[in-house]
Formats: sequence, structure tokens, C-alpha cells
Amino acid sequence: MTYGTKIAWDDSVLPFQLDASDIRGRVARLDGVLDGILRQHNYPVVVEALVAEMALLTALIGQTIKLRWKLSLQVQSDGPVRMIATDYYAPAVEGEPARVRAYASYDKDRLVTGGPMDQLGTGYFAVMLDQGEGNEPYKGITSLTGKSLSDCAEAYFAQSEQLPTRFSLSFGRASGPNEPEHWRAGGIMLQQMPKASPLVTKSDGDGEPLKASDLLDEEDGENWGRVNILLDTVEDMELVGPIVTPADLLVRLFHEEEPRVFDAQAVRFGCTCSEDRVRQSLSIYSAKDIGTMINENGRVTADCQFCSAHYDLDPISVGFEAEKPGE
Repeated sequence: MTYGTKIAWDDSVLPFQLDASDIRGRVARLDGVLDGILRQHNYPVVVEALVAEMALLTALIGQTIKLRWKLSLQVQSDGPVRMIATDYYAPAVEGEPARVRAYASYDKDRLVTGGPMDQLGTGYFAVMLDQGEGNEPYKGITSLTGKSLSDCAEAYFAQSEQLPTRFSLSFGRASGPNEPEHWRAGGIMLQQMPKASPLVTKSDGDGEPLKASDLLDEEDGENWGRVNILLDTVEDMELVGPIVTPADLLVRLFHEEEPRVFDAQAVRFGCTCSEDRVRQSLSIYSAKDIGTMINENGRVTADCQFCSAHYDLDPISVGFEAEKPGE
């Protein structure tokens, strides 16, 4: 299902560099990706907004990872929205689209009046990286802080990676002639190019969290401040981008910073679930455990939380001639 006419720069991430200030960044536009993610579920609007922001952050951050790597972002909280999880799968072959998927777990009866962040309580924002077989997975976390999930992501990069990072995002429901209301999102990510020797040590988690200004020397601080002032002039409609192309937006914002663009990365909604993966996940259970999973029809069922795919399996096909509970 698609809405309206496909815009050439939708569902893509454009990497760029500002040569005059030694700052790199990405511009992302999501449309069909959000449709693919959100149409699988019937989320309340405030939950949809959190998922949309998380998916946009995932696309912006994920574009930096290498072929065959997997990036995951996750929010865990004790609030009405208990968890938001996203995955970014880098293309296996250069030139192919990357894939993004996302879902949220929430308590409908606990949702409160207010904005999306009001649905999150105390918890953490996590970044996880799977670099493939033979490599140790990476996980970094930071507490939920600020007025948005992008504030959490900025805090993560400052504290865990010591990279000054800034996000400017816009997302919401949009509609046009002869098309139903649907979600669109767009944003810009800026990041100071890393130095060979960090200027500060990592926060130990007990003191004040690091900010971008803590990580920069005088010259870099001037560059960072100037570029952020320019980014502050961006308008929401420019970020969402049904009219302004990513390249035109960069020229409008940063023409004096000598912007240089690279090849754009296409992004699509995609889930990796399959019957084989379900069987593999069930293989860790004993025959007795499988027996407790059998329903009244003598079947083992499983649902994918990301895409809502439903799997109905014969217990024998899972590798067990399990008995039904109570037999």
C-alpha cells in the first residue's frame, strides 16, 4: 500500500560533509517505511509518534554502519510505553536498500494525557550493534533524558562515543489530494568529525552527563556553534520534504560551509522473520516446554512483534512429538 505519487527522495538517507567546518551529517526522509511499520499495528497516535521518531533516528544512525551489520535501538521504561525496539539491517550487497523495522509494547490503560515523551517513565535508551559472526556485539546505554528521543540519542553519543551530535527532526500525519492521512518524517543529523585523541574522559555515569560543548576545543566549538545556529533556521516542512530536495535543503542551510554530498542510501521496511527462524528459536526448548505451548488444536503458534506475521506449526515439525498439557 502506498500513498499518492512516490517522491524521488522519499525513503532515503543522504550522507554529506561540511568541508569548511569539518562536520558530517545525514538527511533522511521516510514515508513508505513508516507506512510499512505502522500499518502492522493499531497504535494510539502518541505511540505512533514515538515509533516514528525512533524509526527516523534508526535510519539516520544506521546509515553509518558497514555492509552486513545490524544496528538496533531500544527504549525500556517503567511508563505506559514499556518498550520501543527498532532494527536497521545494512544492505548485504552495495546498492541494495537497507531495511528498517520497529514495534512498541505499551499498556493502553496507562496512557496519560500529554505528548509522546509523557508516555515514558524512568528507563534507558540503548544502542546495540551486531557486527556479524565472530565479532562481539556492542551495547551502549544512557538514561531517558530530555524532551525527545533525539535528546536521548544526542546524550548517548556525547557520553558513550564522545562525538558531539545534533538531531533536528520533524514527523507527523500528512495528507494530500486523493490520498488518505499517513505518517511522514524527515530529519538532519550533524556530527563533529572525531579527533585522534579525545579531549575528555568518559563520564562514569554518576556525575553530570557530557554535552557537545564538553568535547570540543575552541576552534571546533566555534564551528559547531555556527553550524547549529544555521540548523536552527530549518522549518518543519523543509525537514519532512515533500517539496524541498535534501540537496537543496543543504545548500539553503549550509552553503557557506561548503556542503559535499555522497551517494544516497535507499531504505525500505523489512522484517527478517520466517518459519525457519521460528523453528530455530523454538529449538532451545525441551519437549516438555513445547508441550505447554500447544493450543487446543494441537498446534504451536507464534506471532512476529515487528510485522504481525502469524506462524502455525505442527509440534512434530518443530522436532518434538510433544504431548498436550494435561495428557
